[in-house]
Amino acid sequence: MTAYALAHLRPQPPLHEDVFVYIERIQATLDPFGGRFLVHGSNPDVIEGPLEGSYVLIEFPDMDKARGWYESDAYQAILPMRTDHIDGTAVLLQGVPPNYDAAATGKAMRAAQNG
Repeated sequence: MTAYALAHLRPQPPLHEDVFVYIERIQATLDPFGGRFLVHGSNPDVIEGPLEGSYVLIEFPDMDKARGWYESDAYQAILPMRTDHIDGTAVLLQGVPPNYDAAATGKAMRAAQNG
């Protein structure tokens, strides 16, 4: 099942040189794990609530590949180039299966809550 790496970043200009090096090197760390950018540095069109910063969304074939990428020696070697200079949050997210039904999930959640 598809998995995603999502980062909410709050860069402050001017960007440190390390950030440019990180961006130039990240794709090579993704390739062995089937990772591909879906969103990179997008400034969102905020339609509800306050929000600052930009987003990165990377798709992986599954959660094992996403974790493997994040924990890889190649990615860990460049990660401080971003984290030392840009504040943010990063998470790995499990996708939903094909034909996911939110209504069925809602009903199951209601049943679980009501015992």
